[in-house]
Amino acid sequence: MEDKILVEARNLKKYFKAGGGQLHAVDGVNFKIRKGTTLGVVGESGCGKSTLGRVLLRLYDVTDGQILYDGTDITTMNAKELKPIRARMQMIFQDPSGSLDPRKSVKELIGEPLKIYKAYNGIDDYDAKIAEIMKTVGLNEMYADSFSHELDGGRRQRIGIGRALAMNPEFIICDEPVSALDVSIQAQILNLLMDLQDEKGLTYVFITHDLSVVKHISHEIMVMYLGQCVEYARTADLFANPLHPYTQGLLNAVPIPSLKAKKLSTQVMRGELTSPIDPAPGCRFAARCPYATEKCRGKDIALTEVEPGHFVSCRKVL
Repeated sequence: MEDKILVEARNLKKYFKAGGGQLHAVDGVNFKIRKGTTLGVVGESGCGKSTLGRVLLRLYDVTDGQILYDGTDITTMNAKELKPIRARMQMIFQDPSGSLDPRKSVKELIGEPLKIYKAYNGIDDYDAKIAEIMKTVGLNEMYADSFSHELDGGRRQRIGIGRALAMNPEFIICDEPVSALDVSIQAQILNLLMDLQDEKGLTYVFITHDLSVVKHISHEIMVMYLGQCVEYARTADLFANPLHPYTQGLLNAVPIPSLKAKKLSTQVMRGELTSPIDPAPGCRFAARCPYATEKCRGKDIALTEVEPGHFVSCRKVL
């Protein structure tokens, strides 16, 4: 791991027009990711984590704020300016079945980025590069001419990882890459991603709703709720001392395979999500929080460093 900052988000916002207002999918998020590390982004469905991943790659335009990649502001770059940078930034999608063209063979799917960027010298070099990628991600060469729908979920996800690796990127967004897989296959894919990080010095944003998965792979964790970051800390610190009631609720929902294990609390998160369309100022978790008071409403609560490297946005803590 290095101390060099590869990716930085500054007050990043992404709003969508919806229902007569604006849906605040990502709302004022700040973070820095050091080269060679993994930032885990966790939260319930609809919290904005997948949108955040797409915004970082500029698949969505930014509503406000800045994205810095390796010190360069890419926030307002056009497609032509972004193209060389995009070769260094890739994405692994949640559903390999939906992200892979069923009309193309494994060889064609993995080789597509090479063709787009003309990153090979002749057909022999093209074949050699694909063979090397397949070996790297653990795909037997016998599957080169197979189609993705002929393979199981684990092998399909390995194709997706192979596509992402084709241009030797530095930064990869992993958007729930194991959530659609069996538990035994999940472990194989997670270990593959960690091995690739060690070998190639890759930097990841790992998006998931599963805290047991994110604990295994992440160096730091950002907890999102309705577009905002409510807690940010090193992985060990977050699991040892979760401060935000929402983080505590997420951790309390993780199954523990032991009859003697104790949960953080017996409190269950109840209530409906606040609407993300033009939300009122204040803590967006207040409607579901057992500790909420009037101080939690009416005024936004800034993300504050309460311990070295541990940030939280909660009146109960602050």
